[in-house]
Amino acid sequence: MNTWRRVAEFLALRRNTSLLLVALVLAGTGEKLWLCFAPKYIETLGGGILVIGLFDALQTFLGAVYAYPGGWLTDRWGQRRSLLLFSAISIGGYVLVLLWHHWLALLVGAFLFLAWSALALPTTFSVVATSLKAHQHAMGIGVQSMVRRVPMMLGPLIGGWLIKTFGWAEGIKWALLFCIGLGLLTSVFQWFMFEPPGRSVDFSPLPVPSSGRSGMNSALPPARTSFFTIFKSFTPTLRELLVSDILIRFCERIPYAFVILWAMNNSGVSAQQFGCLVAFEMVTAMVCYIPVAHLADKYGRRPFVLVTFVFFTLFPVTLLWATNFAWLALAFVVRGLKEFGEPARKALIIGEAVPEFRARTYGAYYLIRDCVVTTGSFLGAWLWSISPQANFIGAATCGALGTIWFWRFIYRKRGE
Repeated sequence: MNTWRRVAEFLALRRNTSLLLVALVLAGTGEKLWLCFAPKYIETLGGGILVIGLFDALQTFLGAVYAYPGGWLTDRWGQRRSLLLFSAISIGGYVLVLLWHHWLALLVGAFLFLAWSALALPTTFSVVATSLKAHQHAMGIGVQSMVRRVPMMLGPLIGGWLIKTFGWAEGIKWALLFCIGLGLLTSVFQWFMFEPPGRSVDFSPLPVPSSGRSGMNSALPPARTSFFTIFKSFTPTLRELLVSDILIRFCERIPYAFVILWAMNNSGVSAQQFGCLVAFEMVTAMVCYIPVAHLADKYGRRPFVLVTFVFFTLFPVTLLWATNFAWLALAFVVRGLKEFGEPARKALIIGEAVPEFRARTYGAYYLIRDCVVTTGSFLGAWLWSISPQANFIGAATCGALGTIWFWRFIYRKRGE
C-alpha cells in the first residue's frame, strides 16, 4: 500500500485526475479511430487539396473558438456537467458523418465532433490546477499527456486495420460506430463516476490563495469577467510564450493535413502502415513524458520547452528525405520527440495564470493562438500546391523563428 501511495504521489495522481484520465482514454480512442485518416478519406470522397486544407483549418479554428467557451462553461457549470455536454455534442457529429457519405459532411460535422477535445481542454487543465500543488503541475500534465497518447496510438492502429480489411467506406463506417459507442460509454462513466447520486461534484476545486497580481481583483465575480480582462491579466512571460507558440504551431500546422498524403501517395504506405507510423510517434512521446515532467518540476521548465521547439522544427526537415517506410518511421520518431517538453510548456501557462480565472485563461490563450494559426492550414494548402518540399521548408522556417523567439525572450530570463 505504501508503495502504491509513493507511486501515486510521484505521478501526481488524485481521484479527480485519475477519473479524468479514464474519460480521456475512452473519448480519445473513439476520435482517433478515424480522424487521422480524414484527409485521405476526403480525397477518396472527391474532395481536393483546398477542401483538405479547409478541413484542417476548421480543426484549428474550432479548437480556438471553442476553447474560451469551454473555459467559461467550466467556470460556470463545473467540470462534470461541462464534460457531459461536450460528449453529447461530439456524438451528434459522429452520427452526421456516419449517415451522410460526402466530404461536406466532414466539414459540417467538424463543428460537432471536435467539441469534446476542443471544449474540454480548459477543463482538463482546470482539473490539474485545482487538484494538485504548484510543484506537481508539470507531472500532472505529463501523466495526462502520456495517457492521451494511448488512444492516439491504439486508434490509428485499429482504424488502419479496419480500412485495410473493409476498404475506405466500410472501414470508416465501422470506425465511426465504435467511436459513437465509446462516446456513449464516456458519458455513462462521467455521469456515474464523477458525481455519485446524492453527493456533490467530485471535481470541486481546492482552496486557492489569491495571486496577488496587480490589475486583477480576486473579488470580481468570475462569471462576469470579460475576455479582454482575462487577456489583460496575461503576464509578460505568458505573452512572449504565446508569440513563440504561435510560430511553432505554424510549423506544425502547415504540413499537418498533408503528411498522410505524403506517406500514402508519395511513399507507397498503406493505411495500416500509417497507423504503425503514428504508433511510433506516440510511443516515443509517452516514453518522454514522465521523466521529463519530473525533471521540469525539479529543475525548471524553460530548457525543456526550448528542446521541444527544436524538435517541432526538425520534423518537416526529416520529411524531405522520408520517401520510404523506414525513413518515415525515423521522421515520426522525431515527431514524437516534439512532445518532449509539452508538459513543461503547459505548466508554464498554469504558473502564469491568475488562479481565480484559470480555465478562462487557458481558453483565452488557445483562442488567440489557434485563431491565428488557422491561417497556417490555408498557407499549407497553397505551399503544397506548389510542391511538398515548399510546404516542408516553409514549416521549418516558422519553427526556427518560434524557437529563436522563445530563446531570446523567455529562456534567457532568469528564474521560473
